[in-house]
Amino acid sequence: MTTESLVTEPLYRQTPYQADFEATVLAVDETGIVLDRSLFYPMGGGQPGDAGTLTMEDGTHLAIHDTRRDTSGTVRHLAADGVTLPKIGDRLRGTINWSLRHQRMRVHTALHLLSVVIPAPVTGGSIGDNQGRLDFDLPEATIDRESVTHELNKLITADYPVTTEWITDEELDARPELIKTMSVKPPRTGGSVRLVRIGDIDLQPCGGTHVASTSEIGPMRVRKIEKKSRHNRRVSIILEE
Repeated sequence: MTTESLVTEPLYRQTPYQADFEATVLAVDETGIVLDRSLFYPMGGGQPGDAGTLTMEDGTHLAIHDTRRDTSGTVRHLAADGVTLPKIGDRLRGTINWSLRHQRMRVHTALHLLSVVIPAPVTGGSIGDNQGRLDFDLPEATIDRESVTHELNKLITADYPVTTEWITDEELDARPELIKTMSVKPPRTGGSVRLVRIGDIDLQPCGGTHVASTSEIGPMRVRKIEKKSRHNRRVSIILEE
């Protein structure tokens, strides 16, 4: 089986609230463990890769500290150096670090709302464990931290549903206004693009994991607003808990 043919079914897209799954090992080497299916989200779009545990049939637990895609697009689960790795064909049970994933889901959805509150092109962004940030192309605008916090929490408490849908590459090309990020290309998968919709206020391409409704995010606060360059304003938010 060549590296290019190793495809992992992305369970995290279908059931983002599920923490456990069963899978078969397709490949394993020093670059990571490849499974036929996985709930582990591979780093991308500013969202970190999931961590968790793989449990072998003999009960051995293998800690996974990160999940990445390699240059061929293969999803690899990264274990610590020197541990005993499974063999090709082994069946195992995977468990993601749910509390960490859920924090990132909440922050990721909040960043989509932040792009509604500040309707400017997004030049970058990242998601942390209980915080995140977006960079905006705002050469002259002054952003008020308190007013952005207020508007962001208004959208959160409005309890908008968060859903996903798919369109073709051609349909996205015909609607360039859907793309808010200037530095990250939309995730195109086999001729189609996944969109994340938040009620009737936001629709944009995204391959990450999200909560089911905005009220699940909980209170957020704008922690800091920085002028990074003449055209770049960085807005950092944090969960209030």
